[in-house]
Amino acid sequence: MSTPHLDALQRDGFVVVPNLLSPSEISHYRSIATKATTKTRSGGWPHFRTVPKQFPPWPTTPPPASEGGIWGVQHLMHPDMEDRQSFAKCYFSDSILKVVEELLGVKDAGPDEPLVMELFNLLVAPETKDFELRWHRDDIPETATAEEEVAQLAAKSPGGKQSHAQYNLALCPDASLIVVPGSHRRARTDAERNAEPYAPSLPNQLIVQLQPGDAVFYDSNILHRGVYKGKEEGGEETRLTLHGSFGLKAVGEGDDEKKKVRATAVLQHGVGAWVHREDASFGIGERPEKMRANLVAMGTGEGIGYSLQG
Repeated sequence: MSTPHLDALQRDGFVVVPNLLSPSEISHYRSIATKATTKTRSGGWPHFRTVPKQFPPWPTTPPPASEGGIWGVQHLMHPDMEDRQSFAKCYFSDSILKVVEELLGVKDAGPDEPLVMELFNLLVAPETKDFELRWHRDDIPETATAEEEVAQLAAKSPGGKQSHAQYNLALCPDASLIVVPGSHRRARTDAERNAEPYAPSLPNQLIVQLQPGDAVFYDSNILHRGVYKGKEEGGEETRLTLHGSFGLKAVGEGDDEKKKVRATAVLQHGVGAWVHREDASFGIGERPEKMRANLVAMGTGEGIGYSLQG
């Protein structure tokens, strides 16, 4: 079976998939994403990412626009999110699942669903000021030695096999993600290790350019950062990027430490607090419910901690 997306991901640590959404889908999702963002900025939705904090936990009240406000809206598929069924149709769409299945080596879902529903959030432009994320890998702390990095990278994707698929799906032109191609397979170089956390450039870095409807799937442990250009307070949204991930149920079975690492990466965002609710069913088919059940089986996330600090 041809696997061009997986080949690119394994080689480079990321792959851009163009035109995952049709023009009508882009228009629809941009509309409901704008509505969700406006509600969150005004304090009407309690789940968000706030400037200047990079990693969870985030504050419970959004900062004022003069301080940057929010840079993300969390839990688009939460039972209390107004357009959650539309967001769920996007998350579980055939076009996205086709790429996810290729990346995770799923040939036939069968009766025992191998995929795990994980996260579906929205990344947005802060107001009045720019905001930058520091260089990082999602699951490996910057304090890791070269030997620890190599060991952890190998453990998280043994033989190049992916344990989860993570992506950004743009609804507006997006050049926010910066990566160092190939860094998902090696320890940091001396230049990378000694660079300032917010260094504007690293050798061989690449700015991922997305047009509306394009997605980038990337290894979460590639060396990467985000640059968020601020927008005018109250002005049109200039960044609306859907940020999602799927896990692979089979990975880590019989290995409690691997299970804990992935559970922490997912449940630290608070999804375990609502995914088990009776009203959390999506009503859009059997597979989404099986994937949701696989997430419920991971636990609530209470006391599990956080992957990174800051």
